[in-house]
Amino acid sequence: MATKFYGEGHFIYFCILNRKMKYTQLTKEQFEELNEEFAVFLAAQSIDVKQWNKIKKETPDLADKELDVFSDFVWEKVLDKANYIEHISKDTLNLFKCDENSMQRIVVKIKKEDINLLDETGFNWFLDNSKDQSIEYLKGEKVYSKERNLEIFELIQQGGVVSGGKLFEALYIIIQ
Repeated sequence: MATKFYGEGHFIYFCILNRKMKYTQLTKEQFEELNEEFAVFLAAQSIDVKQWNKIKKETPDLADKELDVFSDFVWEKVLDKANYIEHISKDTLNLFKCDENSMQRIVVKIKKEDINLLDETGFNWFLDNSKDQSIEYLKGEKVYSKERNLEIFELIQQGGVVSGGKLFEALYIIIQ
């Protein structure tokens, strides 16, 4: 890996130029929401606003690498705390409980044409009729084949959302 030294007076800046991202770069909106955290991240490297603006102007590739490093740092923190993921489609609930070494999954399949879990009426129908014959429940568990956080990230990339786990835990009791 190549290391570039960027100096200005007492300021020395280190950046791994050949570093590959683990996740994906945050969106502009996400960076804006994390503006204060990003400022702290830069400050931890002794980079102030003036220096950051100079880096962005004179070495945009280096600035982009900093954004990559910060993005991976944020994703890692979010994924470390993610214990439940939900993915809901028109007729299926995919609920995941992400433990340290394995992931449990509950799948709920609605076999009724007029029920749409994506709207409030359909979802409430499911909650009120969880024992209906048109509902199929499956559960399983698997040991991670990759790093835990990478598997959770893939679920999020496929449309999953981090949740508090109430639905998973409630359904887990029902299907026991």
